[in-house]
Amino acid sequence: KLVRGHDMAKDQSYVVHMMDQHQLSRTLFPVGEMTKTVVREHATRLGMRTANKPDSQDVCFITSAKDNEGRSGRVSFIGRRIPLNPAVVVDELGNELGSVESVELVTLGQRRGVAGGGGTKRFVVDIDVPGRKVVVGPESMLMVDHEVVDNVVWSNEPYVGPARVQCSAHGEPRSAVLSVDDAGRVIATWTEPQRRISPGQSAVFYDADDRCVLGGGLVTRSAQMSIQ
Repeated sequence: KLVRGHDMAKDQSYVVHMMDQHQLSRTLFPVGEMTKTVVREHATRLGMRTANKPDSQDVCFITSAKDNEGRSGRVSFIGRRIPLNPAVVVDELGNELGSVESVELVTLGQRRGVAGGGGTKRFVVDIDVPGRKVVVGPESMLMVDHEVVDNVVWSNEPYVGPARVQCSAHGEPRSAVLSVDDAGRVIATWTEPQRRISPGQSAVFYDADDRCVLGGGLVTRSAQMSIQ
C-alpha cells in the first residue's frame, strides 16, 4: 500500500500517486516514517552537508531573479520553452474588458492581473488558449458538482464509493463519491460543490480515512454548476 508520510507537512504521496503495484513492490521510502526534524538530526549526525539546507519554496528549479528582459523567473522559464501570446479578456456575456500579456500564464480562478473594475469581484472562469481569450465572471461560475478524471492509475484494485480527493500537492482533501463511466474515466462527485480544477491537474484519491492512496489521474473537464 501507498500511504501518507508520517510528517503530513512533507507528505509526498500526492506526487507519487501514479505508482502501480509492480513499482511499489520494488520501491523503498526510507524516511516515510520520520519527520523532517528527525531527518535533519540524522543528517547532522552523519555529517551530511545538506543537513541545514533551507527547505525549497515553490518550484525549486525556477529562480526568483529577473532575466535580462526584466521578466520574472516563472515567466522567463516558461517563455524560453513555449511561445507566450496576448489574449483578450471578456466577461461571461462576451463584453470585452481588457487584455493580458500571455494567455499561457493565466490560471483558472485567478483574480490578480485580469480586467475587472466597477467594484465587482471577477475571477478567471474559462481559458481558451487557441482562441486567445480569457473569460472572467463571478466566483459562482467556478463551482462544480463533479470532476472527470482520465488516465487513472490504481494503486491496487479499481475502486468506486466514498473517498477523499486531493487536487494539488498541498491542497485540502475533499469528500467525494467515485464512479466509473463507460469510457473508463473516474467521475468524482463532490459531497459539496467545489471550485473547478484546471484540466491537466492531478486528482488523487484517498480512502475515507484520508490515509491510503487508492489511485489518481488527470482532470479532463468538469460540469459547471452555478451557485446562486
